[in-house]
Amino acid sequence: MTKQRRYFGTDGIRGRVGDGVVTPDFVLKLGWAVGRVLANGKNSRVIIGKDTRISGYMFESALQAGLSAAGVDIYLLGPMPTPAVAYLTRTFHAQAGIVISASHNPYHDNGIKFFSAQGTKLPDEIELEIEAMLEQPLQTVESIRLGKAHRIGDAAGRYIEFCKSTIPSGVDLSKLKIVVDCANGATYHVAPDVFRELGAEVVVMGAEPDGLNINQNCGSTEPRLLQQAVLKNKADLGIALDGDGDRIIMVDHRGEIVDGDELLFIIARARQRSGDKHTDVVGTQMTNLGLEHALAEYDMSLHRAKVGDRYVMEMLQQVGGQIGGEASGHIICLDKTTTGDGIVAALQVLAEIQQTGNSLHSLRSVVTKYPQQLINVRVEKMVDIDANPDISDAVAEVEKQLGSDGRVLLRPSGTEPVIRVMVEGRDAPLTKQLAQQLADVIEKVLKA
Repeated sequence: MTKQRRYFGTDGIRGRVGDGVVTPDFVLKLGWAVGRVLANGKNSRVIIGKDTRISGYMFESALQAGLSAAGVDIYLLGPMPTPAVAYLTRTFHAQAGIVISASHNPYHDNGIKFFSAQGTKLPDEIELEIEAMLEQPLQTVESIRLGKAHRIGDAAGRYIEFCKSTIPSGVDLSKLKIVVDCANGATYHVAPDVFRELGAEVVVMGAEPDGLNINQNCGSTEPRLLQQAVLKNKADLGIALDGDGDRIIMVDHRGEIVDGDELLFIIARARQRSGDKHTDVVGTQMTNLGLEHALAEYDMSLHRAKVGDRYVMEMLQQVGGQIGGEASGHIICLDKTTTGDGIVAALQVLAEIQQTGNSLHSLRSVVTKYPQQLINVRVEKMVDIDANPDISDAVAEVEKQLGSDGRVLLRPSGTEPVIRVMVEGRDAPLTKQLAQQLADVIEKVLKA
């Protein structure tokens, strides 16, 4: 049985600044523990990047002090997208990469996440080693062995060139007008240049970070203003990134949102059209059934992982797939990079638009998304819903009514005392009715 992690969640450590472990003293000790576990020996180095939230300065200094105390050299990137840190960790042959970010959360949250020397998320056993080291007293190496800090001045340029290299050199975006929303986050000084250097006419928004406005009414979680900007500027499409640049949502020329499920299909189909023989695409339990059916039309299979990009990556490796992601826009192109990357994912879609001559609206229209109804049933304590015969019977009855054109998903939340009831089907009113019917049964059983 896997030992329970005390500090690490599915994507590092995250929370409200000043609460719990998201404090300068803990982060200093965390830096030391990471240095001890991941970077033993001479010439050890760790890369540190951050997003634009105000607390990043504080935590950058704390990590730097802890790593130095462990005898590790630090290479500072400043504000840089999470996937850029993964890439630069590999190219600098560092022992680890650290990102100070709370991704799509508001400014008052922050977090620390890690990449291995290979640019991948840390395996559970390494996180457990770091947690064990955190229980030990902090011991500073002798002064001659203290780590030194360096700043990488050309990090943005290196990453821009990498992003451009992920699509064929002949791709010319000069006929496209694009609105790019950087969420006032880590891509503000990178994303616009990537698209401009490939020829696109770029209208920029969400690129004036002040430490407090990251993800505020902008970015992939709040695309309303982007939709308006696309229509106002008569643009071909819009691109919304999140605060740390690992998620993307797009908007077509009609102002309609194109989510991660639809983008996943477009990228998978582009790979197939170019001759790629990989037919296994990875989504999650929440991936829309419409994507599964659309992929099947082109002889591709959808595999469903648990919710979270960590689990999408694990299943990609298990099935030998190259493309995976979530409706939230966290898309992994394993044939191009090692983690979710919003800019890289956008480029794959833009290349397909340019090479096929089809609009984003046309490409996404192949996927007919099914209505999903999600109801949260609050619980006093978690119970084994799979073992309850009344719930099992109710699920079976709903599945019978849906047939092959729908599905049911029950899952306990990992963050709240609720059971999430999701029903999906072609008929929206029936889907809503069946979801409520199932939620009522579960609520009755839990109260009994």
